[in-house]
Amino acid sequence: MQLKIFIIDAFTSKQFKGNSAAVVPLKEWIEIDLMQKIAFENNLSETAFIKEIKKNSYEIRWFSPLSEVDFCGHATLASSFVLFNYFDCKEEIIFLTQKVGSISVIQLDNKKIQMSFPNQAPKPVDKIPEALTKGLSIKPEKVLINRQAYVIILNSEDEVKSISYNTQELKKLAPYDVVVTAKGKEYDFISRYFWPSNGGIEDPVTGSIHSCLAPYWADKLSKQNLIAYQASTRGGILECSIKEDKVLVSGDAVLYLKGKIFI
Repeated sequence: MQLKIFIIDAFTSKQFKGNSAAVVPLKEWIEIDLMQKIAFENNLSETAFIKEIKKNSYEIRWFSPLSEVDFCGHATLASSFVLFNYFDCKEEIIFLTQKVGSISVIQLDNKKIQMSFPNQAPKPVDKIPEALTKGLSIKPEKVLINRQAYVIILNSEDEVKSISYNTQELKKLAPYDVVVTAKGKEYDFISRYFWPSNGGIEDPVTGSIHSCLAPYWADKLSKQNLIAYQASTRGGILECSIKEDKVLVSGDAVLYLKGKIFI
């Protein structure tokens, strides 16, 4: 069996920046175990598998090297980039997911790809977990949560950039990941994302969590349109807009590799 594969750097216009995702278009679904093995072999934060249902409509599933995940933004952007550039999609793309409903995607006039995500604004936690306190070098004082992660609000961009973490402690928070965020200097807000229990240690750029962060900062900054920066080693820029019950997340993408998997 031969499968096409693309590797795309998402939320960047430069190779080796942003977050890399593999995209594997399928004519028919393959076994879950095989998808997981391919994701493990790729060893990227996410591998997206997409299968056409009808013109401009696709099922999508996302796998980290460790497990299937409910929601992934950068691999959705990467999949959209592949469809717009290599499968002659010209109109709105609809992705059907198992956990977060349908995701609509369009390509803007400036070639950025805009994804419409469900608004997943965070709520305060009742009690800060001990593993969260032990797992971060800065004591978390303001902690929120959504379906995906604990959200720690820090006082400054410098704190976000300098924070360190204990992987073994953060693993105890499974199935939740951890994002730290603060108001930015050059950007409206910045963040870093840690997910040792679900995919890796630090994710370079996490599109999905901005469906949580953007509503929070839109409220705090009284702005509906925001520019965000994820301050990982690779770094990535995300443009976010709040539209009623949706969060529009836009970004650039660039091709790194296209080829075939031989199984």
